[in-house]
Amino acid sequence: MNKLLCCALVFLDISIKWTMQETLPPKYLHYDPETSRQLMCDKCPPGTYLKQHCTARRETLCTPCPDHYYTDTWHTSEECLYCSSVCKELQHVKQECNRTHNRVCECEEGRYLDLEFCVKHRSCPPGFGVAQAGTPERNTVCKRCPDGFFSDEMSSKAPCRKHTNCSALGLLLTQKGNATHDNVCSGNSESTQKCGIDVTLCEEAFFRFAVPTKFTPNWLSVLVDNLPGSKVNAESVERIKRRHSSQEQTFQLLKLWKHQNKDQDMVKKIIQDIDLCENSVQRHIGHANLTLDQLRSLMESLPGKKVGAEAIEKARRACKSSEQLPKLLSLWRTKNGDQDSLKGLMHALKHLKTYHFPKSVTQSLRKTIRFLHSFTMYRLYQKLFLEMIGNQVQSVKISCL
Repeated sequence: MNKLLCCALVFLDISIKWTMQETLPPKYLHYDPETSRQLMCDKCPPGTYLKQHCTARRETLCTPCPDHYYTDTWHTSEECLYCSSVCKELQHVKQECNRTHNRVCECEEGRYLDLEFCVKHRSCPPGFGVAQAGTPERNTVCKRCPDGFFSDEMSSKAPCRKHTNCSALGLLLTQKGNATHDNVCSGNSESTQKCGIDVTLCEEAFFRFAVPTKFTPNWLSVLVDNLPGSKVNAESVERIKRRHSSQEQTFQLLKLWKHQNKDQDMVKKIIQDIDLCENSVQRHIGHANLTLDQLRSLMESLPGKKVGAEAIEKARRACKSSEQLPKLLSLWRTKNGDQDSLKGLMHALKHLKTYHFPKSVTQSLRKTIRFLHSFTMYRLYQKLFLEMIGNQVQSVKISCL
């Protein structure tokens, strides 16, 4: 028992001494010319410099570092260190200089420091996925996709994805996937049917320009009465009024009217011109062939409610490369009923530079926007729509302006 008590007291004594050593300032030896003795003086803490050594009667005197100077350890130096100059090219300031820290610089997003240069992160090729994402300090680590996984894109962020489980979806495996391609399943409605774009950019643009800038209280009723062909019934009109804002109601009504009157000569003419417009749009953006990563970035940059990652992947599987972007814009349009696709794309273009988008793609999107504005304003809106619904609606529109 005495031995145990003795050991406990020794341990307690060691613990107290260790704690005191941790909290007390570190010391240094100094020769005192007044007493001709060696003294143990306190070192100066970070953020200060040594003004005067200690003496037998006085402790060490430390003074704060001036602006743009620092010390980051306990020390005995009589001057502070000057902070590093401004950050280098392709770097930003991660932490500004203060009295206790030097300025810390970091490579911009998508780059890492290699021998004093900020180098772009490695992009993993098809068949390889990202095992470790790049950081400002290290490069991307790529790893070959194992059995059952694939990657079909060049990306510095995307990991390998699991092959689609055909049997779990009630489908047959018709082509086994590999490291660069997914499994192909038979009976998959998404891949065997058309891409299924609800509203084309041209159709939306045409109907958007049929919307007056100001509304009379009975504008929708006047429009319903004057549209040729089969009338949209009152129940559908009321449903449109309940579900959509006044700005959106004309667009939804014309969309429904077009669907009900596909065999009308005038509607056939509109559909034909919309198809011609759509072919021109496809020439602008159909060649973009965006990667999955770029499609995600583009949809993320659009305002309002976002199209989820799962929907983006489904569109990629279901649509040809030339149809993927129009399909995703159609999905975004459905989730954001009151949003205008052209205005949404203009908003996105302002933000895409942060995603390092290829210049050729952003130029194609700008051309598409300019083309649609020209197409709708002059060729369809003035020549077709106003002729179609006649002078009565035209005069109502003019009185609204």
